[in-house]
Amino acid sequence: MAEQALSDVKVLDLTWHISGPYCTKLLADYGADVIKVERPGTGDPARSMGPFFKDDPHPEKSGLFLHLNTNKRSITLNLKSQSGKRIFKELLEDVDILVENFSPRVMPSLGLGYEELRKINPRLVMTSISTFGQTGPYRDYKATEIVGQAMGGLRYITGQPDREPIKVGGSQAQFTTGPGAFVATLCALYGQRQTGLGQHVDVAIMESIMSSIEAADIYYSAYGAIQRRGWYRYAYGYIIDLYMAKDGYFLLAGGVAGAGMNNIPLLVDRPELLDHPFFDRADPRARIAASNEEFDALVTPYFKEHTKMEIVEKAQELRMPTGPCQTTQELVNCPQLKARGYFGAIDHPVAGKLTYPGMPFIMSETPHRWGRAPLLGEHNEEVYGRLGYTRDDLVTLRERGVI
Repeated sequence: MAEQALSDVKVLDLTWHISGPYCTKLLADYGADVIKVERPGTGDPARSMGPFFKDDPHPEKSGLFLHLNTNKRSITLNLKSQSGKRIFKELLEDVDILVENFSPRVMPSLGLGYEELRKINPRLVMTSISTFGQTGPYRDYKATEIVGQAMGGLRYITGQPDREPIKVGGSQAQFTTGPGAFVATLCALYGQRQTGLGQHVDVAIMESIMSSIEAADIYYSAYGAIQRRGWYRYAYGYIIDLYMAKDGYFLLAGGVAGAGMNNIPLLVDRPELLDHPFFDRADPRARIAASNEEFDALVTPYFKEHTKMEIVEKAQELRMPTGPCQTTQELVNCPQLKARGYFGAIDHPVAGKLTYPGMPFIMSETPHRWGRAPLLGEHNEEVYGRLGYTRDDLVTLRERGVI
């Protein structure tokens, strides 16, 4: 395999849970030497979060941890102890990047704020990820995934217009922020390579969410109005809605600016419907005025008799932007993802051989690497040995609760 794009980059990883580890996972998978610093005894709290492989709640079998910490090395270190802080500063002298996602008060309270650390390593790029950022009146507010979605505006535009806002599935605020922090870190690293100086990168989950709902922001800027939840199925002059085939849901979209609406009769094998007002390309208001029930009565009998992929493939031939609503099992077996090599198998000494998701982008000359997540403290001897600590030293540090 070709050398990875970030092979010469050294990273100290103080992250935990999702957003920070996803950022450093991307760095590690593209070649950076990422040393994950974990709490002695328990490690990253994600180690105790399910789902667990074979439903065994073991700290080395958390699916979340295994996914987000591939290709990293793990050491244990107590940053609240004076010895731990001293060792941390020794590690810091030879790295390019430090990533942390504690609340903004934590690093300064430990005496490890950016202004202090840059004195040790002026080339340091320090990326700090938090819910609201390092400044502002909300910076010390307590928050969770659901709070981030709500305060970032994502929850308000999710759901049905006549119902309360709902949460988007999964940890979308966290998983949106991780790649953004990755890109921001690389931008700062590029600047470091040009000037020889590092900088502090301040990433806020709330702002990452805001950047992902630009349609709502533009709507407000253009019209001075608040975007409503959900969508009116004919809001753009053509149908956009989920329908049930005989084996699951698929999304039916009539086509940009209604160009595909007149193909729906051909899709459902009813060409006589071409004269129906619903399919009048010249007058989209006619179909907006018609009832949902009337339209559904025309098309759903066909949908109930065919699989979603049969419908989707026929719709695509008619140049209609239509696709299946896929389950996780269908994604794992999706021919598109298989053809692009999205999933890969990684063998772990405790969890065994598992299937892992791949990267959100492909690089032709410097591909990412498939490598497992580390065991807790697996690389203590290797990393601390390079600093000059002997095995006897490590035994003493372990007995004192430093590592």
